[in-house]
Amino acid sequence: MRIRVNPWLILTGFCEPIRSYQGNYPVIPSLWQYYCGTGFTEGKLLAEDPKWELAILATVQGFYEKLLQEAVDGEVPVPAGLETVSLQGDSDVGEMLGAMRRWLRLLDMAISPAMLRRAFTEQTDPEIAEAMLRYFVRKKDHADSDRDKTDIVSTFLYRHPRVPGQWEQRGYGLDGSLPLSPFEIALIEILADSDLPPLPEEHIQVLRRFDPLEEQVLRIRDLNALLESGIIQTVRQLKQTLEDSFYHPGVLATIAPYNATFGSKFDELFRAATKEIKEFAGDLEDQGGTILGSVDGVDVTVDHVKAMDEERLLKLDYGQALDKFRRVSKLKQTLEQKPPVKRDPKQARSAPAPKRAAKAASPAARPPFNLKAMRKAVTPQQVAAEETKLLKVEESVRIFVRVANPRFRQVVPMRFFNLTLTPAEADAYCADYLEEKSLRAGVARVLLRLVAVTARLITELEELKRANNSPSLWKLHADSLVTLLEIATKATENSERVCTLASQRGHRQQVEEIQTSLKKLQDYSGIAAATMTGSVEAKSAAAGAS
Repeated sequence: MRIRVNPWLILTGFCEPIRSYQGNYPVIPSLWQYYCGTGFTEGKLLAEDPKWELAILATVQGFYEKLLQEAVDGEVPVPAGLETVSLQGDSDVGEMLGAMRRWLRLLDMAISPAMLRRAFTEQTDPEIAEAMLRYFVRKKDHADSDRDKTDIVSTFLYRHPRVPGQWEQRGYGLDGSLPLSPFEIALIEILADSDLPPLPEEHIQVLRRFDPLEEQVLRIRDLNALLESGIIQTVRQLKQTLEDSFYHPGVLATIAPYNATFGSKFDELFRAATKEIKEFAGDLEDQGGTILGSVDGVDVTVDHVKAMDEERLLKLDYGQALDKFRRVSKLKQTLEQKPPVKRDPKQARSAPAPKRAAKAASPAARPPFNLKAMRKAVTPQQVAAEETKLLKVEESVRIFVRVANPRFRQVVPMRFFNLTLTPAEADAYCADYLEEKSLRAGVARVLLRLVAVTARLITELEELKRANNSPSLWKLHADSLVTLLEIATKATENSERVCTLASQRGHRQQVEEIQTSLKKLQDYSGIAAATMTGSVEAKSAAAGAS
């Protein structure tokens, strides 16, 4: 918290911060009351003019209604008596104020903080922002959204001073003390007619944490480091602990500069990350690739990156958009671990080679692939990501089998191939007894698992073929195949246990059904292993399984 200047210096007119303040807000005697602690005590407001309050609420109403008109693409019906013409008449001001407050409470529920953030642009009149700030601060009961909106408005006022650079001007009092910032003085004047209690000591201690946090933000050089630092969550918790003190001019004057610094840094790092991703996508597309990587078990394609609108994302509420920001950060990390092979600029400008030569070209060189070591290095995170994909495959196949014509339900169209199911597998996908603790349910669950793992193996094998000329993409799909081989091993072990149980109970048909599905999985597992290690048996194995 900044040290306050001696109030008697202000009274005598010799205080340097008042002379250094060159804004459009007049410095009035309420400053002295503020410094002496009498301007924000319980009791009568400094200004209790009903028409003044009505003017504030009418400004907020007009701004809110314009916002909603853009959202619904049409006029917003206004309650009788609150139209512009009625507000300019000689109606009972007290009655109008009551109706206006009720109407604004309803509008508050319709206007989200994200809508307000998008609405405040460089063209927004500061008078509107000041009226909005007065409105939120003067409210008797504050919701969490009121705090978020006040945060947005005060930060807007800090970012858009009436006179460029006016918030940077400050000096020292005659007694050598550090004065209030010009921005805090301006906030005091804007909120001079608001009834606010003095700041308790514990809240002053909270404010002292913002300067170190701001310095920490400025030192960060990477989007992921910023997101993983916990600063966003810490600051949100600090703001919540301030409770109604959040609306105090001293608090807003501390938080708004921090918000401006954080926002600028975040925008800078986010734009740098998206630029890097788009450049990678461009290089990948030039090489004929389509999938950049996997984030949370979902493949991210070149088309996804092209459709990414960073400006729209940056205008979202940080709380709501945090997952989106994290996915962008994770994708950037994935790409940093597997950089693309970039073509030489001179080669890129040279004439393209003839088609025959292209066909004869050998695949890009790859380092030796140690399958055994790679399988041992599979992490729980890789398995978890693959499990998410397997669940999606199971669900997709289940939906198709259940809605398809019974005559064609055994042929499931996949991205690169048709997945052929056995009658038993198709029946398992239609089963409604999977939650039972019975042998038939156990057999059905095993069949679902074997089909899903087999389908994923075939998909990744097809992707591997298409990435033959791109080492980075080839490695990406090879990693997925290695993880699938580990999952296939566990699925095989589980299948054998259920087969043993079914055999002991004399259900020979169920044993055969599992063994048929298991053979398909083992065949494609062998093809995957041979393809990745470059075994000469890969082609013959593939021919035998197709």
